[in-house]
Amino acid sequence: MEFLPNKGKNLIVEVNGRRFARYPIKTKLITPNDKDILKIVEEYAKKYAKPEDIIFISEKVVAITQGRSYPIKEIKASWSAKFLSQFVTKTPVGVGLGSPETMQLAIEEVGLPRILIASVIGTIGKLFGIKGLFYIVAGHAARSIDGAVPYAIPPYNTYVSKGPLNANEVAENISRKLETKVAIVDANDFGVNILGISENTKSPIIDGRRLLEINKKLVAKIIRDNPLGQTDEQTPIGIIRLVE
Repeated sequence: MEFLPNKGKNLIVEVNGRRFARYPIKTKLITPNDKDILKIVEEYAKKYAKPEDIIFISEKVVAITQGRSYPIKEIKASWSAKFLSQFVTKTPVGVGLGSPETMQLAIEEVGLPRILIASVIGTIGKLFGIKGLFYIVAGHAARSIDGAVPYAIPPYNTYVSKGPLNANEVAENISRKLETKVAIVDANDFGVNILGISENTKSPIIDGRRLLEINKKLVAKIIRDNPLGQTDEQTPIGIIRLVE
């Protein structure tokens, strides 16, 4: 199969003096009816992956298979969610927790007391010109919530999602089955966060050389330009391969 880059992306990048290929893999449209991310990755990526590769998977597709993506019209926002969402700064990436529906999911994930504390500290930070304190205090679970954005592939332009559960465990299970390294990633055109990574950190020795060892910082650098895309590419899985 010939791998083609998504629009505006490159297949090859150089990181730390080494060149890496990032191969996006097109899949069917993943829906909440798909309950097993392992089967999906096995179906679409196994035939291409080599033992020395890293398979990286969009956190959103993992969340979808875990039943953690919801039509926005089905989210019943509380009074607290409606009130608090007014004070969240919207980012270039999307609304974040700046909508009542996403704020409601954040309250469900980390609890109202923590969201209230984060709101107070975030407000104080803004007075001193410090941005982002709300999300630091609210924590990873709140930060991982995705709002509905018009550029997402339908029907997910009208869905909101929580972050995936047990991302490290998911990565490890897939790693053991496919016998390669795996990372669960939260990536967009403005930043990358590695949510889960398999414990299978050592690459096999091939021709006397250990080709690649996986770590979160390295993976984040390799996919810093979000090679999977974030609109209608329908490529929620990719392969990282060290090239000569």
